[in-house]
Formats: sequence, C-alpha cells, structure tokens
Amino acid sequence: MKQLPLMDPWFHGAVSLEHRQEGIKPWRIPYADYALYPPDGIEGKAEICAGVRLRLHTDSSALTLTFTPLPEAAAMDCLIDGRLFLSLRLPAGETSAVFGRLPAGGGELEIYLPQNIGLTVTGLWIDDAAAARPLPDTRPRWVTYGSSITQCVAASSPSRTWPAIAAARSGYNLTCLGFSGNCQLEPMAGRLIASLPADLITLCVGVNVYGAATLSPRVFAPALIGMLLSIRERHPLTPLFVISPIYGSERETEPNKLGFTLPMMREEIARTVEVFRARGDSRVHYRDGLSWFGASDSVRLPDGLHPDAEGYELLGARFAERILR
Repeated sequence: MKQLPLMDPWFHGAVSLEHRQEGIKPWRIPYADYALYPPDGIEGKAEICAGVRLRLHTDSSALTLTFTPLPEAAAMDCLIDGRLFLSLRLPAGETSAVFGRLPAGGGELEIYLPQNIGLTVTGLWIDDAAAARPLPDTRPRWVTYGSSITQCVAASSPSRTWPAIAAARSGYNLTCLGFSGNCQLEPMAGRLIASLPADLITLCVGVNVYGAATLSPRVFAPALIGMLLSIRERHPLTPLFVISPIYGSERETEPNKLGFTLPMMREEIARTVEVFRARGDSRVHYRDGLSWFGASDSVRLPDGLHPDAEGYELLGARFAERILR
C-alpha cells in the first residue's frame, strides 16, 4: 500500500486541526485557544472526536487509517456513498483500522472517528495502484450543542449517534458540540457557536446544569439569553432551535441542590425563547424535549438519563419530524 499525504481537506466536523509531529489531531474547539476553555479544554471533552470524519473518493480495494494508540476501546465506521459499509470494534492500544473489500470501481468514503475518545491521525493508506482525492461536503452546515446525550457515547458506533443519523437523513454537514457533562451555557461556548459557519443551529440545554447544579433558577435564563445573543450577533437570521431536556426519570420531580427540576427548566427555556420571538426573532424556535423523547420512551434509558443505542437511533430518526417541523 502507499501512504497519502495528511492534509486538512480530508477532515470534516472538526472545529480546528492541530498539526503535530506525528500527525493531525482534530479538536472541537480552536485548539490555539485551549487555555480559554477551562478546565483542561472543557474537561477534556473538546479533543473527543464526536462527529469528526474523513471524507474521500477512492478506487482502492482497501483503506488503512493509522493513529496514536487508543486510550480505550472504541469504534470506527466506514460509509460508502452515504451508507454504512463496515463498523470496526477496536481495543485499547490499537493503532490502525483496516477497511477492506471496498467495492470495485470506487466510491465516496466517509470514515467516522470514535465519539468517546480523542486521537491523532498518523497515516492514511490505499492500494499502490489506486488514487484518492478529498471529498468536499457541500451540504448545508449544521452546528448542534449539547451534553452527553448529544455526544452519544452509548451509541452503537460513531455514525449511529443521533446527530449523525439526523444529519444523514436531513442532508446536513454536521459539527457536533456535544460535551459530556459540560453543556453549561458557558460564554466561550456561545462565542464558539457564533464563530462557526452555520445554516442551522440547535441547542439541547439544561440537563447538565441540573446535574451539576451550576446555575440557579435566578441565573439560568440570563445565561441562556447571553448565549443566544452571542449567537445572534454573528447569525442573526440562521434558524435556531432551542431544545429542553428529554425525559429524565427522577429529575422530573426531585429538585437538585439549587431547587431546580427539569419541568422548571423547560418552562424557563420556553419563556426565554418567547422573549426573543416577541422582540421580532421569528427564526428562533422552542422545542420541548419531552415531545422528542418522553416518559413512554423511558425503557430506553438504562440509567434513567442516557438513551441506549436504540434510543439514540430513535432520537436521530425523529429529529426532522419532531424538532425541525
């Protein structure tokens, strides 16, 4: 096999790409501004590759991706012409993924990196006699922000997270800003979303604020207003959907340490969006998370909070009809 030169156009879904001696590391923040995203780059979540993929057109019969040793077990997916062709389960310590028996005659390949870890890509290899070129993604750009429920560690594989499924079904070029445990309405998160090109923006907010008790009922709505205003300064006309928490078991009735319940949060989010709409912003919309994934779906919440693999697929399948309606 021959090695292709590593270059930025292979990569999609990352906010920035760090060029290291050993290869290219994708980030979901501007890595040069790492110190502005404390602690430790959003608690280490910004280096996780959720939604990041490599896209290329090739006539090779096999493709090998090499990378720095995986810190834990992970999965990678190969899609061909938009359909899942092969999903690989890789053990901790693995340094390569081999996607073999590719269709004769070539096709459009998309390699989804793991949604649970970060890594540095060190090489991309194809058959000696084959050719490859970067595959641009000309679909409308979608930026989605959220918690672990948006990062989707428990999904079957990285192309079967709900944002990846929704993007494929609805025809969007995805940038996933799902930060497990860290959807806290931080000012830098709002500035980051505002800085990205976007034809659609969705925010799934509230559940991490409840869980960590980081914002009280007094400051939750003001923090959300600040984030929305930051986004609107750069994206005044982009469709913006603000989604309240999906069903959360005991969190529906048990107040957290600051006296918040999820129903209270849903009311605050709905009121906040209505403030913007009353001021003339007809392109901002509220969506109740319970209409997307409600109490009747609780069988798909093994820990009472996070959907299982089938639950994430339901979220992806329902996205267009229940959120973008």
